[in-house]
Amino acid sequence: MPNQPDNPWGEPISSYTRAQAIADGVLVDLTTATDDKGQRLCPQAGFKVPVAITRTAWAQTIEAGGSWKRDGEGEVLELKGGQSLTGRLWDLLWMLRAASGKAANSDRVHFQVLVDVDGDGRREAVSLWALCGPGDDAQPVITIMAVGED
Repeated sequence: MPNQPDNPWGEPISSYTRAQAIADGVLVDLTTATDDKGQRLCPQAGFKVPVAITRTAWAQTIEAGGSWKRDGEGEVLELKGGQSLTGRLWDLLWMLRAASGKAANSDRVHFQVLVDVDGDGRREAVSLWALCGPGDDAQPVITIMAVGED
């Protein structure tokens, strides 16, 4: 009997890793995001695995209504109405955590984040979903996406 390949579909033509997606800016790594005191937000919100968000979901929730400005140390996201990058990240992570607690025995969860684009207190609901699956090293990772992304 001829040798059977380990993979019946053959060798992959190419692969695109999570690390490459983060390096390319397709994904934004939230795992190392910190608050104003330098404390990591993901562990504060209860996440023990790496968390990333797609650039589209990032634009709809974190950057919405803001603009990037240069300061002495790099770029800073300026948001209207006293909002902050840290505050928006915390809202996103907390809403994901709350939805995850209700989604036992599932690798995906759908949730919404309220975003105040104009800084006037009127919030728009942005629908998102997150998937927990294997990362580049087969360890669990979470990826937050806009509805329609996969």
